[in-house]
Order: sequence, then C-alpha cells, then structure tokens
Amino acid sequence: MQRGHKMSSPGNSSQDLPRSGSSFAKEVIRRSGTDFNQCYHCQSCACGCPFSEAMDYLPNQVIRLVQIGCKAQALQCSSIWICVGCNTCSIQCPNGVDISAVTHTLSQMAIEEDVTIAEPDILNFHQQVLNSIERHGRTHKTEIMLRYKLKKRDWFSDMGVGMKMFAKGKLGIFPHRVKQLQDIKDMFKKNGEGRAE
Repeated sequence: MQRGHKMSSPGNSSQDLPRSGSSFAKEVIRRSGTDFNQCYHCQSCACGCPFSEAMDYLPNQVIRLVQIGCKAQALQCSSIWICVGCNTCSIQCPNGVDISAVTHTLSQMAIEEDVTIAEPDILNFHQQVLNSIERHGRTHKTEIMLRYKLKKRDWFSDMGVGMKMFAKGKLGIFPHRVKQLQDIKDMFKKNGEGRAE
C-alpha cells in the first residue's frame, strides 16, 4: 500500500469529504475521554510520531476527520491501526490531547461497526496477543508468532528475526502461566472478549 498524507493531497480537501455530523465527534469524545477540540493542528504530534511516515493520515489529520464528522474516512484509515499507542504524540502536544486514546477508540468503533479494516494483519496480530493473554494470563511470544504466521500463511518472511530472538532467549518454547489464571479468564468473559482458541 502506498502511503501518503491524504488531507494534504491536491483535490482532497476537507470540503470534499462526506460528513456524518457532530454526533460522531461527540461519541468519540465520550468514549476516549479526550477533548480533542483543544487541538489547533500545530502538527507537533506528527513530528514526534515514529510511525507517521507509514500513516495515510497524520495524527492531527485523524483528529480533524473526527472534528468535521468524516466518520467513514476516520474508521477506514490505516493510521488508527498503525498507531502503537506509544503516546509520543500526546507528550509532544502542547495542549495535552491524548491522541492515542482517540485512535484506540476509533479502531474499536471500526470493529464494532464492521467496517473494512484498513490493516487486517495488525488486527490479526492484536487478536493473537489477546488470545495468548486469555489462555496463559500473559503473552507467550512464540505462540503468538506461530498463530499469527499460520493465519497469515507467511512462514518465512521474517524467519531471521525469529531465529535471533530464539537464540537470545526471547522466545520461550513453553508458556509461563500466572497463578490466578481464572481471574484473567473471568475478566475476558465479563468484558465479552472471550476468544481463546
């Protein structure tokens, strides 16, 4: 996928984007706990983001999509999946806008509303991490990697990295379980996240 920052492209101004109204913005504010209307689009977030080059919209542009009610574009963009939640953008923001809370909220809304996920491999990886936590109470990296690769049907593309991690003891063969595993399983069940296969 070719990356580029769509809102700055010629012929793709915010006036050309279809809007769903302010109810969308209000819902994102409520769910994220973030008043992103404090953003004045200085782009400090984009300058600090280590993944901005891979994004189709810069972090402040995602905020702008929500502000002007462009729900479809906000929920279907790659940026909400590429964001790793490192909070570098929020730290850089002079107004303290929690941008990663907004992108997390948008990704959850995209799943709930069954829109086409722009980065299905990222969602698949996240699901494998959650499955591992539900099964063992913590992550088991080897299992996550193997299940992810199995689902993706891509066994060898980063085999070298995997072998280096294994050699350094970063990938254990057997999972370590927490003592109170049932508490973890109950938490998943309570939140409707039960998913372990």
